[in-house]
Amino acid sequence: MIPMLRDIVATELAPTATSDYPGGLAAALYAGRHVDFFNYGFADDATRIPVASDTLFNLASLRKTFEATLVALGTRRGELRLDERVAAYLPELDGDYIRRVTIGELVTHTSGLLLPTDHPPWPNESFDLTQFLDMLNAFAPPQGVEPGRQRIYTHAGYVLLQLVLERRYRTQIRELITSRILKPLGMSSTFVPERAPDHRAMLSDAQMARAVQGYSDEGTPIGPPGNQQSYFDFRGTGQMFSSARDLSIFVAACADGRSIEPELREAIRMTQHESFRVDEKFGQAMAWETVHLDGVTVLDKPGGLNNASGYIGLVPARRLGIVLLANRGEYPHEIARYRILPALARLVAQR
Repeated sequence: MIPMLRDIVATELAPTATSDYPGGLAAALYAGRHVDFFNYGFADDATRIPVASDTLFNLASLRKTFEATLVALGTRRGELRLDERVAAYLPELDGDYIRRVTIGELVTHTSGLLLPTDHPPWPNESFDLTQFLDMLNAFAPPQGVEPGRQRIYTHAGYVLLQLVLERRYRTQIRELITSRILKPLGMSSTFVPERAPDHRAMLSDAQMARAVQGYSDEGTPIGPPGNQQSYFDFRGTGQMFSSARDLSIFVAACADGRSIEPELREAIRMTQHESFRVDEKFGQAMAWETVHLDGVTVLDKPGGLNNASGYIGLVPARRLGIVLLANRGEYPHEIARYRILPALARLVAQR
């Protein structure tokens, strides 16, 4: 069956990563303890360095799945409660709305928060920690929006979640992710680097040699290799970097989990429980989105910047998972959600 699964993936991915498109694509398929890799195009069009399974990409919002796992781990260990208000850890938050928001609402995008940094038209400035907290204190939602009553995707909510975790554990977010998730899983090429004043990730020479050049979807280079982006000028607010090979380990843990430590396995499963139903087709879990299709439920998380695209999709019921990493904006990740994963799931079910 493995060759048939590979054919489905390759047939769908190849047209999305031809020479007509900038950059390249690295993908990994997990299917019942078997991993396959698919690589297309270039990490840098100018130097013609090809994409490989160990090429390092900016993960954009795929990072949120790791922070959600930290919350689930803390909850299972009795270190956090989902119904705790975030102001318990950040007493500086005393605004009428924000002081009512809970950790559980942040991690499931049901807090109602929506700051100017969350949607177009994007602001031209960046914000330090004091300014960010001031923005949260001043936040007043549209009429009818209340904590926990709606799903509104918010980047700022996860920046706030980062601060809650750092206050609770008195440890930087990069160290929390590394010690509690990456090291136990054996992921050695995934990290949250410090961000230099020029918005470039502080990578070693060896890491920089593996990092992609990012492109717009029209082919314009955006930023140098290792580019990080954030509207917030305080530690930990840049993006993670990883490779398709390393992320395949995380995908295996999320889609299967049979060979990982039980507490971490159960925390990962906790993040996948749908907590808010948006409509007949879509729901929201802890970072993960749930998509109910004909006979198949897909859990996934897309992420993207103007020069990077990422996607992790899962069908845990069939022990299937896929990761897509592209060094261009606007990669059509929906192809995995609506075509690749359902086709794989149907094939596995028939066997």
